Amino acid sequence: MFNHPKRARLTRRDFLKLSGILAGGAAAQAAGVFETVAASPSFQAAVKKIYLAADDHTDYMWTGDEAAYKTAFLEMIDYYLNLADSTLGNAPEHQSRWNCDGSFWMWTYEKNRTATQFQRFINRLKSGHLSVPLNTLVSCYGGAPAEAVLRGMYYPGQIERRYNLRFTLAVAMENQTLPYGLGALWAGAGAKYSWRGVCGCATQTTGLGNRQHEIYWWTGPDGSKMLMKWYSLLGNTELGGYAEARNPSVAVDQATNKCGAANYPYDIAGAFGHGWDNLKTFTSAFVTVAQSKTNASRKVFVSNEHDFFEDFEATYGAGLPSLACSFGNEWDLYCASLAEVSARVKRAVEKLRGAEALATLVNLQNASFMTSRVADRDLAWMNLGLYWEHNWTADGPTITRPQRAAWQRGLASQIESYVNTLHGDAASALGGLIQKTGLNQRFCAFNPLSWTRTDVADFPYTGATPVQVIDLSTTLETPSQIVTIDGQQYLRILATDVPPVGYKVFEIQSGAGGGFSDAATVTGNVIENDFYQVAVADRGAITSLIDKTRLNREFVRNINGRDMNDLGPGSGSGSLQVENAGPVSVTLLATDTSPLAHSSRVTLIRNSNRVEIRNDITQNFGSVLTWGFGFEINTPEVWHEEVGAVIRAKLLADGGHYSPVNARYDWLTLNHFADIGDGVVGATLSNADCYFMRLGNSTVNTLDTTTPQLSPLVGGQVDGSNFGIPNQDGDTQFRQRFALQTHDAYDPVAAMRFALEHQNPLIVSEVTGGDAYPRNRLLVVDRLRSQRLVVGAQTRR
Repeated sequence: MFNHPKRARLTRRDFLKLSGILAGGAAAQAAGVFETVAASPSFQAAVKKIYLAADDHTDYMWTGDEAAYKTAFLEMIDYYLNLADSTLGNAPEHQSRWNCDGSFWMWTYEKNRTATQFQRFINRLKSGHLSVPLNTLVSCYGGAPAEAVLRGMYYPGQIERRYNLRFTLAVAMENQTLPYGLGALWAGAGAKYSWRGVCGCATQTTGLGNRQHEIYWWTGPDGSKMLMKWYSLLGNTELGGYAEARNPSVAVDQATNKCGAANYPYDIAGAFGHGWDNLKTFTSAFVTVAQSKTNASRKVFVSNEHDFFEDFEATYGAGLPSLACSFGNEWDLYCASLAEVSARVKRAVEKLRGAEALATLVNLQNASFMTSRVADRDLAWMNLGLYWEHNWTADGPTITRPQRAAWQRGLASQIESYVNTLHGDAASALGGLIQKTGLNQRFCAFNPLSWTRTDVADFPYTGATPVQVIDLSTTLETPSQIVTIDGQQYLRILATDVPPVGYKVFEIQSGAGGGFSDAATVTGNVIENDFYQVAVADRGAITSLIDKTRLNREFVRNINGRDMNDLGPGSGSGSLQVENAGPVSVTLLATDTSPLAHSSRVTLIRNSNRVEIRNDITQNFGSVLTWGFGFEINTPEVWHEEVGAVIRAKLLADGGHYSPVNARYDWLTLNHFADIGDGVVGATLSNADCYFMRLGNSTVNTLDTTTPQLSPLVGGQVDGSNFGIPNQDGDTQFRQRFALQTHDAYDPVAAMRFALEHQNPLIVSEVTGGDAYPRNRLLVVDRLRSQRLVVGAQTRR
C-alpha cells in the first residue's frame, strides 16, 4: 500500500505534494522489447512548430456536481464561441480554439440551447474552432465491457451522420494506466488520434517520467492503429500531465526544449490541457501567448489538437515506432469499491445482446416498436459512457463519497431499467408474433447468439403438475423439471439445437413424461455427471474437479490455502444440501458464515460439460476479498479478455501483451473469461459479474506467470481507504457467478463461446399467438439476410 501518514482525507493533489511524485524514471528501459525504428526521421522542419491546446479537464462529480457542471459547460462553450468570433481577424494559427474533453459537453449544449445556438456550435466544430472527442468524458476504461465502451460513443456517431462531420479524437487521461484493446475499439469507431496526460498522483505505477516512446502508433490486435502522444511526465501541470499548458507560456518553452531531444527527435510538439482541477476555465491567454511566442525560429499555434496530429502524421508518421501492449489498471480498479452496483451495469450490458436481438425481430413486424424508447435508449448509452468516469477515487474537494456513490447508483439504475424494460417488452411481443394452434400453453426459447446451441431454458410456471414438454420442431419430449429460483417457480427444460439468433417452440402437456433420469447424482459432498466428478466443501469451495473424459484427471490444486471458488477459511459448521434435482440439472448448495455469510451453488447440467457456480454474499464488507481458483497445471499460460482484446498474461519479451515498464500488474482485467492451460490441457473460467483478477502472486511491480491460480476480485478499496467508496456504501447483497469447462489445447473462439453461452441464457417467453413467425422454429439469421438487415440495426449509433 501507499506509504503516507494516516489522514482523514488524502486527495490526489495532497498525495502528489506528500509523496513528491514527479514520476522519475525508476524503471529501467527494456531495450528491444518494443517495436522501434532504426533511423531518425528523414525530414526536419526548418522552424519548430508548437501546438498549444486549451481545455478544462472535466472532473465530473469531483470538482462539482451535475448541476454545477451543466452550468459550467454551457457558460464555457458560449464564452469560447464568442472568443472564436472575436479572433476571426487574426492569422488562422492565432484564432481562438477550444477543446471539449468529452461528447457530454456537446450533449448538454444540445439539450439546453436552441437549435440555432446548437447549429452555431456545429459550425464551429466544422471550422475547427471547437473540438469534441468520441469519448463521453474522461474515463478509466480498464474494466469496462467492450460493448459499453462502444455505446458510450453512439451519441457523437449520431451527430456525425446528422451533420456530416467526423470525430477523429478519443482521450483517456489522468489515470496512469491504459488497456491495450481500447485503441482498437476507438479506431473502429473512427478515431485516429489520442493523447495522454497523467496525474502522477494516487499511484503506484513507476517510471512515468521516463517513457521509451513519447509519440507512437498505438496498434491493436486487429491491425488498427492510432497516433498517440504520451509525453514523459514532468508534473501534472507540465508536459506529460493532464494540464500540460496550465501555464501556456511555460508550456511553449518546455515544448520548444523537447524538440530535437534524444527521445523526441522531432520539430513539432504539442502542449495540451489547461483547466486542471478547476470547475470553469475562461482564458484568452492562449491567443496572446501564441502571438507573443512566435518568432523566426518558432511558430506557435492555438490548437484544436487535430491540427497537431495531422501535421505530425504528415511529417513524421511513416517513421514512427509502434506499441501494442497493456499497461494494466490503476484508478480503473476503484469501481470494485461499489462491486454490486458495478456488477449490475455489467449484467445489463450483457443482457442487451438478447434484448436487442429480440427487439430487431419485433421491429421487423412493428416498425414503431422502438419509437417511444429512443430517449431512454440514448440516455442509457450516455450513462454507459459516464459510469467509468475517472474520479472513482471519490476524494474530491466538494463531492462527498456518499454523493459520488449515489450518482453511480443512479446511472446504474437508469441503464438497468432501460435494458430490463426493452428485454421484457421485446420477449413478450415476440410471443405475440408466433403462430399458435390448440389450447395447450406454449413458450419459445430464443437463442441470442450466432451459433446453434443446446442449453437450459426456464419458463415461469405456476400451473398444474405433473407435466411433460414437447419440442414442436421434432414432436419429441424434452427433459423437464420444476425448479424454484429466488422464490419463483419455473419449468426448466433442456432445449436442444436452438438455431442461431432464432427460436424453438415448446408445448406443455399434462401428465408425467417419459421418466428421464436425473442429470447428475449426489453422494455426500460429491456431485457427478458423465463429464465431471466435483467435490464441494461446506464453505462452497470446489476441492476436487475430476474430468472423467480425460482419464479422471484432477484439475484442482490447493494454492495459498485456496482450492477453487474459494472465498477463504470457512466456519467449520457450514451446510450442504441438494437443490432442484431433476432430469435437466442438479444443484449442490453450500451455505456458510465465514469469512462472510454466503451461499454457493454448484450445478451440473444434462449432456453438458459446464460446471456452473453461483455465489451470493449476504453481508457487508470493507476489506479486499477474492475468490481463489487453483488449477492443477504445471506450466500455466493464461489468456484473458481485457477491453476489446483477448491477451496473453505475460510481458512482451516473453510473448505476452504486458508492457515491462510504466505498468501495474497486481489486478488484471477479467471480462468474459480467463483461460489457463499448458498447451495440452487446460480450463476456461467464465466470469459474469466481477471486473478484475489477480494472477498467481502478482504484485504491483511483478507479474507472476508461474503460479496456476486465478483470483477474481470480489470487491474492496484495493489501494486503501483513501481511494474509492468505503464499505461498499453499505451494500449487503452481492451475486458473483462463474462457470468452468476443461479442454484440450487453448482455443480462443471456443473459450469465448463457452463464456457467452454461460452469460447469455436462452430467453423464454410465452407464445400467445400471431401470424408473423412460424409456430415451431425460426432461424432468424437467414430471414434477416434475405431482407438485407442485421441484428441490432435499429439500435446502432
